Amino acid sequence: MPFVTPFRVVLLLVACIGFAHAAPVDAPDPQAWAQLAPAEQAVRRAELRQRLQQATPLERQAFRRQLRERLEGLTPAQRQALAAQTRDRWQALSPDERDDLIRERRERLQAMSPEERRQLLQQRRQMLDRLSAPEREALREKLPGR
Repeated sequence: MPFVTPFRVVLLLVACIGFAHAAPVDAPDPQAWAQLAPAEQAVRRAELRQRLQQATPLERQAFRRQLRERLEGLTPAQRQALAAQTRDRWQALSPDERDDLIRERRERLQAMSPEERRQLLQQRRQMLDRLSAPEREALREKLPGR
């Protein structure tokens, strides 16, 4: 039996922590996510947020990239169906539930660093560039006037 030294114990702990921390946060499939009940989405969203808070900046960036790629991989018809489902769920929420979601989103954005906000804005612009002309026009029609 090998001799157990404090150094080996510390080395083993560091390795275990590294493996536990190195587990990437997988982005959910957008269509599967849309099929979940709102309560299940809330539970899974909370779990994802907790895992992302503990993740490194590179892991968070990889998560956002993976989610963006999954959304971009959808056909225009699939994106439209997903948007319609999301819109229907939003409209089914009570005003208090909507206010809570808006507040949570605002808090998340305010908690981001300026660099993270710039990256998010850049990613959104890139996504808009990849949309078809009718999809962009539909988005413009739905935006409130400023």
